[in-house]
Amino acid sequence: MPKVKTNSSAKKRFKFTGTGKIKRKHAFKSHILTKKTTKQKRNLTHATLVSAADTPNVKHMLKV
Repeated sequence: MPKVKTNSSAKKRFKFTGTGKIKRKHAFKSHILTKKTTKQKRNLTHATLVSAADTPNVKHMLKV
């Protein structure tokens, strides 16, 4: 049997917390920042958790 490969894009984008939840970064923070307000950019800085609906798909990509 060949090795089961992890999705390369997913392993770069997601990390697990100590309790097994999945952390992600916010989108819309990489470019075209001049038209976004300071408040919006500040709030996009913080990491958040993957929603419950998306968690099974992300775990499948990470082969957990």
